[in-house]
Amino acid sequence: MDAEFGASWSLLKGAATALQALQAKDGSLERSEDAAQARELVRSIIDAITDLAPSFPHDEAYLKAVVVDFERWADQGFGVPDFLDSLMEFHPERHRIDGLRHLVVFPMYTQNGSTSRLVEAVLCEVIWPDFVADLEAGDYGNKLFVPIRFLDFTPGYDTNSAVLFPESVAMREVPSFTWGGIFADREAARYRRVVAAAAEVTNLDLPEGVQRLLADQQLTEEAFVMWDLIHDRTHMRGDLPFDPFMIKQRMPYFLYSLEELRCDLTAFREAVAIERRIAAVAEPSQDEALLADRAKLVQYAVIFDRIFRFAITGSRVRNYDGLGGQFLFAWLHRNRVLHWTDSALAFDWDQVPDVINELGAAIENLYWESIDRPKIVHWLRAYDLVSATVEPHPASVWKRGDLPLDGPPKGLTDLVLDDEFPLSMFYEAFERKMRDTILSTSGITGSSVSSIEVGPMAGGAA
Repeated sequence: MDAEFGASWSLLKGAATALQALQAKDGSLERSEDAAQARELVRSIIDAITDLAPSFPHDEAYLKAVVVDFERWADQGFGVPDFLDSLMEFHPERHRIDGLRHLVVFPMYTQNGSTSRLVEAVLCEVIWPDFVADLEAGDYGNKLFVPIRFLDFTPGYDTNSAVLFPESVAMREVPSFTWGGIFADREAARYRRVVAAAAEVTNLDLPEGVQRLLADQQLTEEAFVMWDLIHDRTHMRGDLPFDPFMIKQRMPYFLYSLEELRCDLTAFREAVAIERRIAAVAEPSQDEALLADRAKLVQYAVIFDRIFRFAITGSRVRNYDGLGGQFLFAWLHRNRVLHWTDSALAFDWDQVPDVINELGAAIENLYWESIDRPKIVHWLRAYDLVSATVEPHPASVWKRGDLPLDGPPKGLTDLVLDDEFPLSMFYEAFERKMRDTILSTSGITGSSVSSIEVGPMAGGAA
Protein backbone atom coordinates (compact mmCIF):
# COMPACT_ATOMS: atom_id res chain seq x y z
CA MET A 1 0.00 0.00 0.00
CA ASP A 2 1.31 3.42 -0.94
CA ALA A 3 2.62 5.57 1.91
CA GLU A 4 -0.01 8.24 1.16
CA PHE A 5 -2.74 5.86 2.32
CA GLY A 6 -0.83 4.13 5.14
CA ALA A 7 -2.01 5.28 8.59
CA SER A 8 -5.43 6.60 7.56
CA TRP A 9 -6.27 3.54 5.49
CA SER A 10 -5.17 1.22 8.28
CA LEU A 11 -7.43 3.15 10.68
CA LEU A 12 -10.38 2.91 8.30
CA LYS A 13 -9.86 -0.75 7.52
CA GLY A 14 -9.44 -1.67 11.18
CA ALA A 15 -12.50 0.29 12.32
CA ALA A 16 -14.72 -1.12 9.56
CA THR A 17 -13.60 -4.67 10.32
CA ALA A 18 -14.27 -4.20 14.04
CA LEU A 19 -17.69 -2.72 13.28
CA GLN A 20 -18.62 -5.74 11.17
CA ALA A 21 -18.42 -7.90 14.30
CA LEU A 22 -21.16 -5.77 15.89
CA GLN A 23 -23.56 -5.81 12.94
CA ALA A 24 -26.53 -8.08 12.24
CA LYS A 25 -27.16 -9.55 8.80
CA ASP A 26 -29.26 -6.56 7.70
CA GLY A 27 -26.51 -4.14 8.70
CA SER A 28 -28.11 -2.89 11.90
CA LEU A 29 -26.42 -3.07 15.28
CA GLU A 30 -27.05 -6.55 16.67
CA ARG A 31 -26.98 -5.55 20.36
CA SER A 32 -27.99 -2.15 21.71
CA GLU A 33 -25.34 -2.37 24.45
CA ASP A 34 -22.67 -2.09 21.72
CA ALA A 35 -23.87 1.36 20.64
CA ALA A 36 -21.10 3.28 22.40
CA GLN A 37 -18.39 1.13 20.81
CA ALA A 38 -20.08 1.41 17.44
CA ARG A 39 -20.09 5.23 17.71
CA GLU A 40 -16.35 5.23 18.42
CA LEU A 41 -15.73 3.02 15.40
CA VAL A 42 -17.89 5.18 13.15
CA ARG A 43 -16.01 8.26 14.35
CA SER A 44 -12.75 6.55 13.41
CA ILE A 45 -14.18 5.70 9.97
CA ILE A 46 -15.28 9.31 9.43
CA ASP A 47 -11.92 10.69 10.56
CA ALA A 48 -10.08 8.32 8.21
CA ILE A 49 -12.32 9.17 5.25
CA THR A 50 -11.78 12.88 5.93
CA ASP A 51 -8.01 12.39 6.02
CA LEU A 52 -8.03 10.35 2.79
CA ALA A 53 -10.49 12.49 0.83
CA PRO A 54 -7.90 14.94 -0.62
CA SER A 55 -6.29 12.00 -2.46
CA PHE A 56 -9.59 11.41 -4.30
CA PRO A 57 -10.74 14.82 -5.60
CA HIS A 58 -12.88 13.14 -8.30
CA ASP A 59 -14.90 11.49 -5.49
CA GLU A 60 -15.29 14.62 -3.37
CA ALA A 61 -19.09 14.75 -3.50
CA TYR A 62 -19.40 11.06 -2.64
CA LEU A 63 -16.93 11.15 0.25
CA LYS A 64 -18.70 14.14 1.80
CA ALA A 65 -22.06 12.41 1.41
CA VAL A 66 -20.88 9.12 2.89
CA VAL A 67 -19.67 10.94 6.00
CA VAL A 68 -23.18 12.42 6.37
CA ASP A 69 -24.73 8.96 5.93
CA PHE A 70 -22.47 7.50 8.63
CA GLU A 71 -23.31 10.36 10.99
CA ARG A 72 -27.06 9.96 10.42
CA TRP A 73 -26.86 6.20 10.90
CA ALA A 74 -25.16 6.68 14.28
CA ASP A 75 -27.47 9.53 15.36
CA GLN A 76 -30.54 7.42 14.59
CA GLY A 77 -29.35 4.51 16.72
CA PHE A 78 -27.75 2.13 14.20
CA GLY A 79 -30.88 0.66 12.69
CA VAL A 80 -30.90 -0.81 9.20
CA PRO A 81 -28.45 1.47 7.37
CA ASP A 82 -29.51 3.68 4.48
CA PHE A 83 -26.68 4.93 2.27
CA LEU A 84 -28.74 5.82 -0.80
CA ASP A 85 -27.73 9.50 -0.68
CA SER A 86 -24.01 8.79 -0.81
CA LEU A 87 -24.47 5.99 -3.35
CA MET A 88 -26.16 8.45 -5.69
CA GLU A 89 -23.07 10.68 -5.49
CA PHE A 90 -20.63 7.92 -6.42
CA HIS A 91 -19.98 7.86 -10.16
CA PRO A 92 -16.87 5.92 -11.12
CA GLU A 93 -18.23 5.54 -14.67
CA ARG A 94 -17.56 9.26 -15.19
CA HIS A 95 -13.85 8.88 -14.57
CA ARG A 96 -12.63 5.88 -16.56
CA ILE A 97 -8.95 6.80 -16.53
CA ASP A 98 -6.28 4.11 -16.35
CA GLY A 99 -4.80 4.00 -12.85
CA LEU A 100 -7.33 6.39 -11.27
CA ARG A 101 -8.04 5.34 -7.71
CA HIS A 102 -11.24 5.20 -5.68
CA LEU A 103 -11.99 4.85 -1.99
CA VAL A 104 -15.27 2.97 -1.52
CA VAL A 105 -16.99 2.60 1.86
CA PHE A 106 -20.54 1.28 2.21
CA PRO A 107 -22.62 -1.17 4.27
CA MET A 108 -23.02 -3.82 1.60
CA TYR A 109 -22.99 -7.50 0.80
CA THR A 110 -20.33 -8.88 -1.51
CA GLN A 111 -21.48 -11.30 -4.19
CA ASN A 112 -19.87 -14.74 -3.69
CA GLY A 113 -18.56 -13.37 -0.39
CA SER A 114 -20.55 -12.07 2.56
CA THR A 115 -24.34 -12.21 2.25
CA SER A 116 -24.71 -9.68 5.10
CA ARG A 117 -24.79 -5.91 4.57
CA LEU A 118 -21.75 -5.10 6.65
CA VAL A 119 -19.58 -2.00 6.41
CA GLU A 120 -16.93 -2.79 3.81
CA ALA A 121 -14.05 -0.60 2.65
CA VAL A 122 -12.17 -1.01 -0.62
CA LEU A 123 -9.25 0.78 -2.21
CA CYS A 124 -9.17 0.15 -5.94
CA GLU A 125 -7.96 1.60 -9.22
CA VAL A 126 -9.41 1.72 -12.72
CA ILE A 127 -8.03 -0.46 -15.52
CA TRP A 128 -8.66 1.36 -18.79
CA PRO A 129 -6.06 0.68 -21.48
CA ASP A 130 -6.25 2.73 -24.67
CA PHE A 131 -7.45 -0.13 -26.87
CA VAL A 132 -10.40 -0.77 -24.53
CA ALA A 133 -11.27 2.92 -24.53
CA ASP A 134 -11.30 2.81 -28.34
CA LEU A 135 -13.54 -0.29 -28.36
CA GLU A 136 -15.97 1.28 -25.91
CA ALA A 137 -16.07 4.51 -27.92
CA GLY A 138 -16.80 2.51 -31.09
CA ASP A 139 -18.82 -0.63 -31.69
CA TYR A 140 -18.90 -1.82 -28.07
CA GLY A 141 -20.30 1.11 -26.14
CA ASN A 142 -21.00 0.36 -22.48
CA LYS A 143 -21.26 3.48 -20.32
CA LEU A 144 -21.91 1.48 -17.14
CA PHE A 145 -18.82 -0.73 -17.29
CA VAL A 146 -15.99 0.03 -14.84
CA PRO A 147 -13.09 -2.48 -14.73
CA ILE A 148 -11.05 -2.15 -11.55
CA ARG A 149 -8.08 -3.57 -9.68
CA PHE A 150 -7.84 -4.31 -5.95
CA LEU A 151 -5.38 -2.35 -3.82
CA ASP A 152 -6.77 -3.43 -0.44
CA PHE A 153 -10.07 -4.39 1.16
CA THR A 154 -11.95 -5.48 4.28
CA PRO A 155 -12.91 -9.16 4.90
CA GLY A 156 -16.03 -9.21 2.70
CA TYR A 157 -13.70 -9.16 -0.29
CA ASP A 158 -11.23 -11.69 1.08
CA THR A 159 -13.46 -14.16 -0.73
CA ASN A 160 -14.43 -15.18 -4.28
CA SER A 161 -16.22 -11.89 -4.93
CA ALA A 162 -14.96 -10.11 -8.04
CA VAL A 163 -17.63 -7.43 -8.47
CA LEU A 164 -18.54 -4.07 -6.95
CA PHE A 165 -22.22 -3.56 -7.68
CA PRO A 166 -24.31 -0.61 -6.40
CA GLU A 167 -27.35 -2.84 -5.84
CA SER A 168 -25.46 -4.54 -3.00
CA VAL A 169 -25.46 -1.36 -0.88
CA ALA A 170 -27.94 -0.96 2.01
CA MET A 171 -30.48 1.70 0.95
CA ARG A 172 -34.10 2.69 1.43
CA GLU A 173 -35.12 2.30 -2.21
CA VAL A 174 -33.65 0.93 -5.42
CA PRO A 175 -32.79 3.60 -8.01
CA SER A 176 -31.65 3.18 -11.61
CA PHE A 177 -27.99 2.25 -11.46
CA THR A 178 -25.41 3.89 -13.69
CA TRP A 179 -22.32 1.74 -13.15
CA GLY A 180 -21.01 -1.70 -12.28
CA GLY A 181 -17.46 -2.55 -11.23
CA ILE A 182 -15.62 -5.78 -12.07
CA PHE A 183 -12.29 -6.66 -10.47
CA ALA A 184 -10.40 -7.78 -13.54
CA ASP A 185 -7.22 -8.35 -11.55
CA ARG A 186 -8.94 -11.05 -9.47
CA GLU A 187 -10.41 -12.66 -12.58
CA ALA A 188 -7.00 -12.66 -14.26
CA ALA A 189 -5.18 -13.95 -11.19
CA ARG A 190 -7.61 -16.84 -10.75
CA TYR A 191 -7.27 -17.70 -14.41
CA ARG A 192 -3.49 -17.78 -14.31
CA ARG A 193 -3.30 -19.97 -11.22
CA VAL A 194 -6.04 -22.39 -12.28
CA VAL A 195 -4.98 -22.78 -15.90
CA ALA A 196 -1.34 -23.35 -14.96
CA ALA A 197 -2.38 -26.16 -12.61
CA ALA A 198 -4.96 -27.59 -15.02
CA ALA A 199 -2.44 -27.77 -17.85
CA GLU A 200 -0.17 -29.85 -15.65
CA VAL A 201 -3.02 -32.11 -14.49
CA THR A 202 -4.29 -32.71 -18.04
CA ASN A 203 -0.89 -32.84 -19.80
CA LEU A 204 -2.11 -30.05 -22.06
CA ASP A 205 0.31 -28.52 -24.55
CA LEU A 206 -0.64 -24.87 -24.08
CA PRO A 207 -0.73 -22.50 -27.05
CA GLU A 208 1.86 -19.75 -27.06
CA GLY A 209 -0.82 -17.14 -26.36
CA VAL A 210 -1.90 -18.88 -23.17
CA GLN A 211 1.68 -19.20 -22.03
CA ARG A 212 1.97 -15.42 -22.39
CA LEU A 213 -1.14 -14.94 -20.29
CA LEU A 214 0.19 -17.17 -17.55
CA ALA A 215 3.45 -15.23 -17.51
CA ASP A 216 1.98 -11.70 -17.49
CA GLN A 217 -0.70 -10.47 -15.05
CA GLN A 218 -1.23 -7.13 -16.79
CA LEU A 219 -1.70 -8.78 -20.17
CA THR A 220 -4.27 -11.15 -18.69
CA GLU A 221 -6.10 -8.27 -17.04
CA GLU A 222 -6.37 -6.53 -20.40
CA ALA A 223 -7.83 -9.66 -22.00
CA PHE A 224 -10.40 -9.97 -19.24
CA VAL A 225 -11.37 -6.30 -19.47
CA MET A 226 -12.05 -6.72 -23.20
CA TRP A 227 -14.04 -9.90 -22.50
CA ASP A 228 -16.05 -8.25 -19.71
CA LEU A 229 -16.77 -5.13 -21.77
CA ILE A 230 -18.51 -7.14 -24.48
CA HIS A 231 -20.09 -9.67 -22.11
CA ASP A 232 -21.63 -7.03 -19.86
CA ARG A 233 -23.35 -5.12 -22.68
CA THR A 234 -24.74 -8.32 -24.21
CA HIS A 235 -27.25 -8.95 -21.41
CA MET A 236 -29.65 -6.43 -22.93
CA ARG A 237 -28.80 -6.91 -26.62
CA GLY A 238 -29.98 -9.42 -29.18
CA ASP A 239 -33.25 -11.23 -29.90
CA LEU A 240 -34.23 -11.67 -26.27
CA PRO A 241 -37.29 -13.46 -24.86
CA PHE A 242 -38.10 -10.24 -22.95
CA ASP A 243 -35.58 -10.19 -20.07
CA PRO A 244 -33.65 -13.48 -20.30
CA PHE A 245 -31.84 -13.17 -16.99
CA MET A 246 -34.95 -12.22 -14.98
CA ILE A 247 -33.00 -11.49 -11.82
CA LYS A 248 -35.96 -11.48 -9.44
CA GLN A 249 -37.87 -14.31 -11.04
CA ARG A 250 -37.58 -17.94 -10.05
CA MET A 251 -36.83 -20.29 -12.92
CA PRO A 252 -34.73 -23.39 -13.69
CA TYR A 253 -31.07 -22.65 -13.18
CA PHE A 254 -30.05 -23.97 -16.59
CA LEU A 255 -31.67 -20.87 -18.11
CA TYR A 256 -29.18 -18.71 -16.20
CA SER A 257 -26.46 -20.99 -17.55
CA LEU A 258 -27.54 -20.29 -21.10
CA GLU A 259 -27.74 -16.54 -20.59
CA GLU A 260 -24.27 -16.26 -19.05
CA LEU A 261 -22.88 -18.58 -21.72
CA ARG A 262 -24.59 -16.55 -24.46
CA CYS A 263 -22.86 -13.39 -23.23
CA ASP A 264 -19.47 -15.10 -23.01
CA LEU A 265 -19.84 -16.65 -26.45
CA THR A 266 -20.83 -13.27 -27.86
CA ALA A 267 -17.55 -11.89 -26.52
CA PHE A 268 -15.79 -14.90 -28.07
CA ARG A 269 -17.51 -14.41 -31.44
CA GLU A 270 -16.67 -10.72 -31.53
CA ALA A 271 -13.05 -11.46 -30.61
CA VAL A 272 -12.84 -13.95 -33.49
CA ALA A 273 -14.38 -11.41 -35.87
CA ILE A 274 -11.94 -8.69 -34.81
CA GLU A 275 -8.95 -11.01 -35.17
CA ARG A 276 -10.05 -12.19 -38.61
CA ARG A 277 -10.87 -8.69 -39.85
CA ILE A 278 -7.43 -7.41 -38.94
CA ALA A 279 -5.76 -10.53 -40.35
CA ALA A 280 -7.25 -9.60 -43.72
CA VAL A 281 -5.54 -6.19 -43.65
CA ALA A 282 -2.39 -6.18 -45.79
CA GLU A 283 -0.40 -3.93 -43.48
CA PRO A 284 -2.15 -3.54 -40.12
CA SER A 285 -1.14 -0.60 -37.97
CA GLN A 286 0.53 -1.04 -34.61
CA ASP A 287 -2.78 -0.38 -32.86
CA GLU A 288 -4.56 -2.91 -35.06
CA ALA A 289 -1.91 -5.53 -34.40
CA LEU A 290 -2.27 -4.99 -30.64
CA LEU A 291 -6.06 -5.27 -30.87
CA ALA A 292 -5.84 -8.47 -32.91
CA ASP A 293 -3.48 -9.93 -30.34
CA ARG A 294 -5.79 -9.07 -27.44
CA ALA A 295 -8.75 -10.50 -29.37
CA LYS A 296 -6.91 -13.80 -29.72
CA LEU A 297 -6.12 -13.80 -26.00
CA VAL A 298 -9.80 -13.17 -25.18
CA GLN A 299 -10.65 -16.39 -26.99
CA TYR A 300 -8.17 -18.35 -24.87
CA ALA A 301 -9.47 -16.65 -21.74
CA VAL A 302 -13.08 -17.62 -22.43
CA ILE A 303 -12.27 -21.24 -23.31
CA PHE A 304 -9.99 -22.09 -20.41
CA ASP A 305 -11.71 -20.08 -17.70
CA ARG A 306 -14.99 -21.77 -18.52
CA ILE A 307 -13.83 -25.37 -18.92
CA PHE A 308 -11.15 -25.35 -16.19
CA ARG A 309 -12.46 -23.01 -13.48
CA PHE A 310 -16.18 -22.43 -13.97
CA ALA A 311 -17.01 -26.12 -14.32
CA ILE A 312 -15.60 -27.15 -10.93
CA THR A 313 -15.96 -24.00 -8.81
CA GLY A 314 -18.71 -23.69 -6.21
CA SER A 315 -21.24 -26.16 -4.86
CA ARG A 316 -23.29 -28.58 -6.92
CA VAL A 317 -26.51 -26.81 -5.91
CA ARG A 318 -27.99 -25.14 -9.01
CA ASN A 319 -24.53 -24.05 -10.12
CA TYR A 320 -25.36 -22.30 -13.39
CA ASP A 321 -21.82 -21.14 -14.15
CA GLY A 322 -20.57 -24.64 -13.46
CA LEU A 323 -23.08 -26.06 -15.93
CA GLY A 324 -22.01 -23.51 -18.51
CA GLY A 325 -18.44 -24.75 -18.24
CA GLN A 326 -19.54 -28.35 -18.54
CA PHE A 327 -21.65 -27.48 -21.59
CA LEU A 328 -18.78 -25.81 -23.43
CA PHE A 329 -16.40 -28.70 -22.71
CA ALA A 330 -18.93 -31.32 -23.82
CA TRP A 331 -19.83 -29.34 -26.96
CA LEU A 332 -16.18 -29.16 -28.00
CA HIS A 333 -15.72 -32.85 -27.27
CA ARG A 334 -18.89 -33.95 -29.08
CA ASN A 335 -17.77 -31.93 -32.10
CA ARG A 336 -14.37 -33.65 -31.97
CA VAL A 337 -12.21 -30.56 -31.62
CA LEU A 338 -11.36 -31.32 -27.98
CA HIS A 339 -9.74 -34.67 -27.28
CA TRP A 340 -9.06 -36.55 -24.04
CA THR A 341 -6.87 -39.36 -25.31
CA ASP A 342 -4.05 -41.27 -23.60
CA SER A 343 -4.60 -39.15 -20.47
CA ALA A 344 -3.81 -35.93 -22.32
CA LEU A 345 -6.03 -33.03 -23.36
CA ALA A 346 -5.63 -31.60 -26.88
CA PHE A 347 -7.45 -29.19 -29.19
CA ASP A 348 -7.74 -28.80 -32.94
CA TRP A 349 -7.17 -25.07 -32.66
CA ASP A 350 -7.87 -24.24 -36.30
CA GLN A 351 -11.42 -25.62 -35.92
CA VAL A 352 -12.21 -24.48 -32.38
CA PRO A 353 -13.43 -20.91 -33.15
CA ASP A 354 -16.08 -21.99 -35.65
CA VAL A 355 -17.31 -24.83 -33.45
CA ILE A 356 -17.72 -22.49 -30.47
CA ASN A 357 -19.50 -19.96 -32.66
CA GLU A 358 -21.94 -22.72 -33.64
CA LEU A 359 -22.86 -23.15 -29.96
CA GLY A 360 -23.38 -19.41 -29.61
CA ALA A 361 -25.62 -19.46 -32.69
CA ALA A 362 -27.67 -22.34 -31.25
CA ILE A 363 -28.37 -20.37 -28.07
CA GLU A 364 -29.23 -17.25 -30.06
CA ASN A 365 -31.62 -19.25 -32.24
CA LEU A 366 -33.28 -20.64 -29.10
CA TYR A 367 -33.84 -17.06 -27.94
CA TRP A 368 -35.14 -15.94 -31.33
CA GLU A 369 -37.65 -18.78 -31.49
CA SER A 370 -38.72 -18.29 -27.87
CA ILE A 371 -40.08 -14.80 -28.49
CA ASP A 372 -43.12 -16.55 -30.00
CA ARG A 373 -43.35 -19.31 -27.39
CA PRO A 374 -45.02 -19.60 -23.99
CA LYS A 375 -42.60 -19.51 -21.07
CA ILE A 376 -42.90 -23.23 -20.28
CA VAL A 377 -42.23 -24.18 -23.91
CA HIS A 378 -39.10 -21.99 -23.84
CA TRP A 379 -37.96 -23.79 -20.70
CA LEU A 380 -38.52 -27.19 -22.30
CA ARG A 381 -36.63 -26.26 -25.47
CA ALA A 382 -33.79 -24.84 -23.41
CA TYR A 383 -33.59 -28.11 -21.49
CA ASP A 384 -33.50 -30.00 -24.78
CA LEU A 385 -30.58 -27.90 -25.99
CA VAL A 386 -28.51 -28.47 -22.86
CA SER A 387 -29.43 -32.11 -22.28
CA ALA A 388 -28.58 -33.05 -25.87
CA THR A 389 -24.93 -32.40 -24.97
CA VAL A 390 -24.64 -32.61 -21.16
CA GLU A 391 -26.14 -35.79 -19.73
CA PRO A 392 -28.77 -35.16 -17.00
CA HIS A 393 -29.00 -37.15 -13.79
CA PRO A 394 -30.74 -40.49 -14.44
CA ALA A 395 -33.25 -39.76 -11.65
CA SER A 396 -34.33 -36.51 -13.29
CA VAL A 397 -38.05 -35.98 -13.83
CA TRP A 398 -37.15 -33.50 -16.55
CA LYS A 399 -35.06 -36.15 -18.32
CA ARG A 400 -37.98 -38.61 -18.23
CA GLY A 401 -40.32 -35.93 -19.50
CA ASP A 402 -42.83 -36.75 -16.77
CA LEU A 403 -43.66 -33.13 -16.00
CA PRO A 404 -46.97 -31.66 -14.71
CA LEU A 405 -47.51 -29.24 -17.58
CA ASP A 406 -50.99 -28.22 -16.42
CA GLY A 407 -49.72 -26.44 -13.30
CA PRO A 408 -47.87 -23.17 -12.62
CA PRO A 409 -44.25 -22.77 -13.82
CA LYS A 410 -43.07 -22.81 -10.19
CA GLY A 411 -43.89 -26.51 -10.01
CA LEU A 412 -41.54 -27.25 -12.89
CA THR A 413 -38.74 -25.28 -11.27
CA ASP A 414 -39.20 -27.25 -8.05
CA LEU A 415 -38.68 -30.50 -9.97
CA VAL A 416 -35.24 -29.52 -11.28
CA LEU A 417 -32.67 -31.40 -9.22
CA ASP A 418 -30.08 -29.37 -7.31
CA ASP A 419 -27.48 -31.18 -9.42
CA GLU A 420 -29.57 -31.78 -12.52
CA PHE A 421 -26.44 -32.18 -14.65
CA PRO A 422 -23.80 -33.99 -12.57
CA LEU A 423 -20.11 -33.84 -13.31
CA SER A 424 -18.89 -36.30 -15.91
CA MET A 425 -16.30 -38.93 -15.05
CA PHE A 426 -13.63 -36.67 -16.52
CA TYR A 427 -14.69 -33.75 -14.33
CA GLU A 428 -15.06 -35.87 -11.19
CA ALA A 429 -11.41 -36.90 -11.46
CA PHE A 430 -10.30 -33.45 -12.59
CA GLU A 431 -12.07 -31.72 -9.69
CA ARG A 432 -10.36 -33.93 -7.10
CA LYS A 433 -6.95 -33.04 -8.49
CA MET A 434 -7.79 -29.33 -8.79
CA ARG A 435 -9.66 -28.87 -5.50
CA ASP A 436 -6.81 -27.30 -3.54
CA THR A 437 -5.95 -24.95 -6.40
CA ILE A 438 -9.55 -23.77 -6.71
CA LEU A 439 -9.78 -23.17 -2.97
CA SER A 440 -6.52 -21.23 -3.01
CA THR A 441 -7.99 -18.59 -5.32
CA SER A 442 -10.35 -17.21 -2.65
CA GLY A 443 -9.20 -13.67 -1.87
CA ILE A 444 -6.58 -13.71 -4.61
CA THR A 445 -5.53 -10.41 -6.25
CA GLY A 446 -3.29 -9.46 -9.12
CA SER A 447 -0.46 -8.46 -6.82
CA SER A 448 -0.47 -11.86 -5.11
CA VAL A 449 0.29 -13.66 -8.39
CA SER A 450 2.37 -11.07 -10.19
CA SER A 451 4.85 -13.90 -10.63
CA ILE A 452 3.63 -17.42 -11.28
CA GLU A 453 5.46 -20.67 -11.79
CA VAL A 454 4.50 -22.18 -15.13
CA GLY A 455 5.98 -25.58 -15.83
CA PRO A 456 7.86 -26.36 -19.05
CA MET A 457 5.54 -26.50 -22.05
CA ALA A 458 6.38 -27.34 -25.59
CA GLY A 459 4.00 -24.75 -27.01
CA GLY A 460 1.13 -25.46 -29.35
CA ALA A 461 -0.42 -23.47 -32.16
CA ALA A 462 -0.55 -19.75 -31.53
